[in-house]
Amino acid sequence: MVQRLGGRKWPVVISWVQLGCHRYRVVRPAKAPRFAGLYEGRLGAQFCLDKKTALMFAQAWGLAARSPHTIVYLPLRHAEMPTDHVWGRPLDMVLLHHRLAFPPSRWKQVRSRLGAGRPHTVELPGRAWPSRSIADHRKTWHHEFRDHLRWDIAADTLVLTGSREAFELQADQVRALAEECPAHRADNPATHCCAEIGMGRSRHHPDQRRPYAELHAEYSQ
Repeated sequence: MVQRLGGRKWPVVISWVQLGCHRYRVVRPAKAPRFAGLYEGRLGAQFCLDKKTALMFAQAWGLAARSPHTIVYLPLRHAEMPTDHVWGRPLDMVLLHHRLAFPPSRWKQVRSRLGAGRPHTVELPGRAWPSRSIADHRKTWHHEFRDHLRWDIAADTLVLTGSREAFELQADQVRALAEECPAHRADNPATHCCAEIGMGRSRHHPDQRRPYAELHAEYSQ
């Protein structure tokens, strides 16, 4: 049976962090994921996740796209992971809207000031993870296209920054991890179920300072 994301309640903790004249709203899961692994790889990052973590990841993705004044933080470094899935340096993840103009180098200071935070519940509509047309995806290959996800690694954290358009162009893949992969794996445990999320400008028009990379998110139950 396919589990639907729309209308699900996500328990989170909200912290406000003041750094100089900047005040940041940080949302993180009320319970850190128990089973997950995000690792820096040669071609980007490898992410291994189970049913609960896939759901959390999708909810975080939808929130980051629709909440331009929020830093969404997924503490992943200390989650359990089978040794055969360990590929490199473990990472946390941060998702944020480019409107914040948040320098990734500032993340270490923000994380150290989070405190206990305040409990809250996030509920997103099903349209937070839209399916986009083939034409929409093809336009990302054009040189003039600017709505790519930007990525950095700072303080053992993969920081993904983008517009709502950038996040939504990848949202259908993220949604499928949570909604479809559990059923696929239940029917056929050997099935490879993953999302291949592009980070940075396309391979056709690379950015030398922040070259194209990929976040390979693999469902593993």
